[in-house]
Amino acid sequence: MITVLIADDHAAVRTGIRLVLEGASDIRVVGEAADGRAAVALAEEHRPDVVIMDIRMPRLDGIEATRQLAGLTEILVLTTFDLDEYVFGALRAGAAGFLLKNTDAATLVEAVRLVAGGDGLISPQVTRKLISAFARTRPAAMPDTLTARERDVLSCLGRGLSNAEIARTLDIAEPTVKTHVSRVLAKLGLQSRAQAAAYYAGM
Repeated sequence: MITVLIADDHAAVRTGIRLVLEGASDIRVVGEAADGRAAVALAEEHRPDVVIMDIRMPRLDGIEATRQLAGLTEILVLTTFDLDEYVFGALRAGAAGFLLKNTDAATLVEAVRLVAGGDGLISPQVTRKLISAFARTRPAAMPDTLTARERDVLSCLGRGLSNAEIARTLDIAEPTVKTHVSRVLAKLGLQSRAQAAAYYAGM
């Protein structure tokens, strides 16, 4: 069972997300937060697999809340805004995914499953903005510290492949893929698969 915390300052939005998620037999909503501080406190208490995080919230915005929760849980940012600073800021803070609120119900449910499983997800509407933002900040060339296998894994991440798909593509075990992904992120100074995909796309 995938446990989820919903953080959004609009009660109607939280209710709508809850209804969508509770229609999936493998997802359970364990709490709701109306601001960033409450989101951090509830996430630390319940340790959900995924936090669905709005960006513009009172007391503590979603980007800072994401930064504080990075490493504790997976963060899926769901927002109305696709501004460059929000996209870039959320992923730099450690978000595993970024979707707009006009996303359909089926896509949201699948996004929760993907993020809970350790995969990244970026809304197609914001991919171009993300690539542009990373292109302005990334190194000019791929670091020489990546091994040949790690370059293969980065290429797969750039194509949006899941761990299982990478394992099949490279004919290696899935736990080995997870190890390579972790090393690629560490060597490139990135915090999520989504960042790695954007990095590769901007090369």
